[in-house]
Amino acid sequence: MLTEQPTMEDLFEQLGLDSSSEAIDAFIAKHKGMNESRHIERAPFWNDGQRAFLEEAIEEDANWVVVIDELNAQLHHE
Repeated sequence: MLTEQPTMEDLFEQLGLDSSSEAIDAFIAKHKGMNESRHIERAPFWNDGQRAFLEEAIEEDANWVVVIDELNAQLHHE
């Protein structure tokens, strides 16, 4: 359990993704606009485990929500 506010790098590690700055930027560039819904957990590019983690974190209003919202905003930012 994290005691500090998770970072974007922490989120990518939790999702089993490369957490380097370059990889995060590439992920956002690749998936920007693909999530037409404002519900990040419904995006088609997540696997079942990633989707379940996001749904649970959002439902529980966990510490992860701040960074999940940040990622969602970046995926929608033009």
